Amino acid sequence: MDSGGLRRAYGGVFAEIDGAVFGPPPEGQLSAEQIVAHLVANDELMIQATEALLAGSTFAYYDLEDIHRPQLDALIAEQGGVRGLAALLHGTSDRLCALVDQLGLAADTPVETHLREGFDLIVDEPLPWSRTLDLHTRVHLPKHQAQLHLLRT
Repeated sequence: MDSGGLRRAYGGVFAEIDGAVFGPPPEGQLSAEQIVAHLVANDELMIQATEALLAGSTFAYYDLEDIHRPQLDALIAEQGGVRGLAALLHGTSDRLCALVDQLGLAADTPVETHLREGFDLIVDEPLPWSRTLDLHTRVHLPKHQAQLHLLRT
């Protein structure tokens, strides 16, 4: 498996984050800081599942639904806002992409996947890990890139 598409998708997100100034979100929506914190937390979960597959596990679990706003807010405070989070995201995305490049046939391993991103992306079933990575690349990252773009001032 090749991480080229994933790296390009992250590049689009970083193009919106790096050097940007963000305004407040519309009511009920995530702030720029919360979006970036969400992506960092998501990367950590994806790294764990990918490492399990690389270690030879025949089963891995990926549950994005367990991340809540208080956890995101704690990560924001810990990292000092969007700049610290962006630096962290650069690191987590690099780690994930490097692991993806090592997957080979393990990319076809089914992973119990639970995620919900509004009404756009709902998954609650085992998927080949390559499919989950593809959803992250083609749907999840572009969605948050667009949200960040709208928050730029």
